[in-house]
Amino acid sequence: MNSTQRREQFRAILEGDRCVHPASVFDPISARIAEDLGFEVAFMAGSIASATVLGAPDLVVLTLTEFAEQIRRICRAANISLVVDADHGYGNALNVRRTVEELETGGLAGLTIEDTVLPQSFGTAKGEELISLEEGVGKMKAALSGRQDPSLVIIARTSALSTEGVDGTVRRAKAYERAGVDALWLAGGITREGVSSVHAEVGLPLLMGGGGGDLTDDFLTANGVRVAHQGHLPFAGAVKGVYDTLKALRDGVAPTELRDNVASAELIGQLTRRSDYNRWTDEFLN
Repeated sequence: MNSTQRREQFRAILEGDRCVHPASVFDPISARIAEDLGFEVAFMAGSIASATVLGAPDLVVLTLTEFAEQIRRICRAANISLVVDADHGYGNALNVRRTVEELETGGLAGLTIEDTVLPQSFGTAKGEELISLEEGVGKMKAALSGRQDPSLVIIARTSALSTEGVDGTVRRAKAYERAGVDALWLAGGITREGVSSVHAEVGLPLLMGGGGGDLTDDFLTANGVRVAHQGHLPFAGAVKGVYDTLKALRDGVAPTELRDNVASAELIGQLTRRSDYNRWTDEFLN
């Protein structure tokens, strides 16, 4: 499946009639696990990329080049539609355009550009400030201008529900829709009222992360939400697995006692596509 096919597959989900939950991935192996388990979409957040590549928290210290490289590694290894959180596009509208150009060549299916003031401004808490609506529209237009494959999905992301309420969110959503984006991601402050109000005023498919337990799949589906992110448990689980294994070894536990708690050789062979490499070895080296 080439990049355009993955993008068209993701567009089919956005145009569909159900809400799906993406796999949170962070490297080639995690993306292959998601593929093998049948996830329709994979998602990589900027926070997880920062932790994976730099071992740093989500403070926008990751560079565009580092982010793009990780995307290329994932898209080369896994045949799944990857959507990423491109934060603020690494600068102003011109930087947003460059971001789309760089990330599109990596093979992803879609990306979000958000209207939060990033990096964090002096004297403010992270995420509490939004750029002006006018600047936000400029960024969305620049993102659309930067793509070459029209099937690449450009998603406007806003946390306005947390800062400007429902009315402010609807105002921004309508403006981004007029700018021509393909979808809208609601981030932070998610409530049933907020989701239903935006859906009633905007024709775009919705994506979201967070929210309370009353946001059932039936409710989300009925209110235009086509992708609902469930957090980053896979990364947290991987960190715990590595930590617990290394700690046990450091504490003197014999490796043989840990074998039931780690991936089998068969699973590792599956995820590294060992059979493909064996076939290529026979074909090209023997």
